[in-house]
Amino acid sequence: MVNIRDLDPSASPLDYYGSELRRLREEAKLKQEDLGGIVFCTGSLIGQIETARKVPTRDFSERIDAALGTGGMFSRLVGLVLRCQLPTWFQAYADMEARATYLATYQAQVVYGLLQTEAYARAVLASGMPENLDELVAARLERHRILRRERPPVVWVVLDEAVLHRPIGGREVMRNQLAHLLGMREDRWVQVQVLPFSAGEHASLIGSFNTLRFDGDPDLVYTEDVMSGRMTANPDTVRESALRYAHLQAAALSVEDSAALIARVMEEQYGYQSGPDQRALA
Repeated sequence: MVNIRDLDPSASPLDYYGSELRRLREEAKLKQEDLGGIVFCTGSLIGQIETARKVPTRDFSERIDAALGTGGMFSRLVGLVLRCQLPTWFQAYADMEARATYLATYQAQVVYGLLQTEAYARAVLASGMPENLDELVAARLERHRILRRERPPVVWVVLDEAVLHRPIGGREVMRNQLAHLLGMREDRWVQVQVLPFSAGEHASLIGSFNTLRFDGDPDLVYTEDVMSGRMTANPDTVRESALRYAHLQAAALSVEDSAALIARVMEEQYGYQSGPDQRALA
């Protein structure tokens, strides 16, 4: 077992979070079990977080802030803690994503990460068989916060139709995911188009990519391979990507027709059906 006295608060945001939680709990003259009772968790969980053996969630952090009267310190710190749970090669992209004023993406395989439900994200991330699945899911959901800030980025998404038909997580997960995409129509800053199978060959058969734009900084293009991701501000690459994306948007269904297709697939492929194994029927 990790001895909390051996923690170095400067070692990582998680270690700093744990050491501060312990310090403030002891200042309040509360045992771990006492604080756990106040925030509706076990004393064991408090101990695991204090020893940096478990990653806190945003909900936990908000409850701790209320219980210890920290002025929102843990709610601010947890974002950094969760960001550090992302793969090292992805953290730089996440930082840039959070600063972007415009995000454009073409996704050939899965729903864009910022629009994934928790259950869908869990199924996608589980496919890589990680040891820290809960932490990765929490980190992905934390990224969604940029869509709810006072001045959110414009997000334009083109999804290959294959994304709608690939039954990730089973029927219920997919039905809820597609319903979530339809619900995004209420957000004027998020637009979703579907590139239909009928488009045939198209401008990005090579795969998915993201373009990020900023106020006062060069545009970036981001791509991934099986092991890592790559960002570039090379003007030629950015220009080529912009051209390809324009062709994708032109070949895709309109936002309205895309919503109609999503709704049709949701009902026809993932509608409620009786059967002992709904995942197998999806």
